[in-house]
Amino acid sequence: MTDTLAETRPETRTAVLVRDDLAPWQRLNVTAFLLSGITAAHPELVGEPYADADGTAYLALLGQPVRVFEGDAATLRTARERAVRRGVSTALFTAEMFTTGHDAANRAAVAAVAAADLDVVGLAVHGPRNGLDKVLKGAHAHP
Repeated sequence: MTDTLAETRPETRTAVLVRDDLAPWQRLNVTAFLLSGITAAHPELVGEPYADADGTAYLALLGQPVRVFEGDAATLRTARERAVRRGVSTALFTAEMFTTGHDAANRAAVAAVAAADLDVVGLAVHGPRNGLDKVLKGAHAHP
């Protein structure tokens, strides 16, 4: 992302929705995993690397804000359905993934369950601003 692009209001938005009954460590873990999926799918969202005044280099970060929401199980289930229906980029984290130990086991846990039966605890979406507002309807800003 160039500085010129970063200075304009982006036409897209990235948001994370986590279930409101998760422990704080789970909310943070789920958020980190989900944002890695959005970043992997959309490398154009990554800005330039950082450096401090002493010249110490730091990794690049997402170049636009991420909105974080919370909702109950029904809200997450509905948001997943809306996201899929609208074709927006979607990253998913299910309750079963807390019991696995590696990426292949995570994918297997998701693959073993029909979409309508997934126990969704987190969802990250990236897409047009107005489309995401509709996907996230009913969710509340995370405190």
